Amino acid sequence: MIRSNQYEAAFEAYLREQRTAYVAVDETRRALMADVSLKSMDFIVYSAGSQNLLIDVKGRKRTGGRKWENWVTVEDISALIKWQDVFGADFRSLLVFAYESAADAEHPESKSFLQFRKKRYDFYGVWVDDYRQVMKQRSPRWQTVWVPNAAYRECRFPLSQLLIDPSTVV
Repeated sequence: MIRSNQYEAAFEAYLREQRTAYVAVDETRRALMADVSLKSMDFIVYSAGSQNLLIDVKGRKRTGGRKWENWVTVEDISALIKWQDVFGADFRSLLVFAYESAADAEHPESKSFLQFRKKRYDFYGVWVDDYRQVMKQRSPRWQTVWVPNAAYRECRFPLSQLLIDPSTVV
């Protein structure tokens, strides 16, 4: 976790508000696995009702009619998959998209949000395995991928579903 990152700081505040046990991962040093540098996740979240979570937070701004941006790097996906393998069956990797919007904007569909530092943040999760199955290349040069909007709507879920009632998210 990078504490100066507004999205990660907002997500940490959200976890505190939900009284969810977590560890913020120090991203200043990358882990070495078999002499290969591996990108760290942002949080390890402990769940009483489901698998524990390895979370990478992706911050995006959402204004007006703007699409639900959900791009990530290929490295984000491969690192989360590797960490999931390393931690084992009790852990599952999750991308958390933190959408910043105007504090007074209406979001009737969202139940996973937080007012933080005069901004509103909505949190949606996507299992990295689900993301990987439907992702498309966005930029070969920047090594980024994304999920088309229809598929994204199918695989994302409000984070409150997972933290409050994990039985509702498969």
